Amino acid sequence: MAGLVLPLEGVSQEIAINGDNPPQKFFVKQSTAFGSVDISPPTIPIPVIDVGMLSSKSELEKLRSALTTWGCFQAIDHGIPSSLLDMVSEVGKEFFSLPVEEKRKCLRSACDGEGFGSDVVVSQEQVLDWCNRLFLMVFPEDQRILKLWPENPNYFGETLIEYTMKLRSVMDAVFVAIAKSLRLEEDVFLKHFREKAVMQARFNFYPPCPRTDKVLGLKPHSDKSCITVLLQDKEVEGLQVFKNNQWSRVPTIPHALIFNLGDQMEVRFQVHVAKAHKKCYPEENFLWSQVTNCLVKKIRKKIFLAKFHILNAC
Repeated sequence: MAGLVLPLEGVSQEIAINGDNPPQKFFVKQSTAFGSVDISPPTIPIPVIDVGMLSSKSELEKLRSALTTWGCFQAIDHGIPSSLLDMVSEVGKEFFSLPVEEKRKCLRSACDGEGFGSDVVVSQEQVLDWCNRLFLMVFPEDQRILKLWPENPNYFGETLIEYTMKLRSVMDAVFVAIAKSLRLEEDVFLKHFREKAVMQARFNFYPPCPRTDKVLGLKPHSDKSCITVLLQDKEVEGLQVFKNNQWSRVPTIPHALIFNLGDQMEVRFQVHVAKAHKKCYPEENFLWSQVTNCLVKKIRKKIFLAKFHILNAC
């Protein structure tokens, strides 16, 4: 079973899960701004939006409510085939299952976040995420660093590009609907994010962890992008959102996409929506491909998620 590849200075070795404690550098300080680690938070459904019904006033009103009270929602009936979403998950699983030597072919540099690796260490006091990731620029096309794109599995690039193109079509519909729901001009977001959009893909891997009471797969944060789209694992939960002064687990809906409005939406467009603070726990034995506050596990199967950041190039 794959372990956790340490940040660059120790990238050649993996942490084997044998019951020992993880290094202290992964232990979360309990005096965080968003409370202590809770491995059994309540489950709370975030709003579910039917993308195929966004032409109706009732669904637009649901969207407006989701944006102003949550800042995020789960999108269903979005038109991306389930088989393609399964392939996206599968290429992530196959990549992270490769030997370390093979994954190192995509290794990021010490000063750049793009490629394969883990946290960029900026201070000795930094608490590290229990997570490895593969971070890639997808659009603009001329900014792709193809030497960092996995050649194994050999259908990785083809799958990622196909998914991105279909996701762009969904994004167009969602941007128009968001504008209409907020009573703005319909093309206000499309003018900025259609041709000039920066789209970055991130696959996250959360290995099993023996100290889920002390370690987070992903620390509390809000997204700096305009909007983030997350494909969760179909079977295992881990994403949490912070609302009403407590963390709550987000239930998994197979093949749904989670949309989260980021900081740029508010800063650039003065669109004031609810801010979703997120984290991810390493629960008892698995893998992920990411979003918010992430829980890791000890003895369950591995999980992946695929996350897209949509930013503006101007």
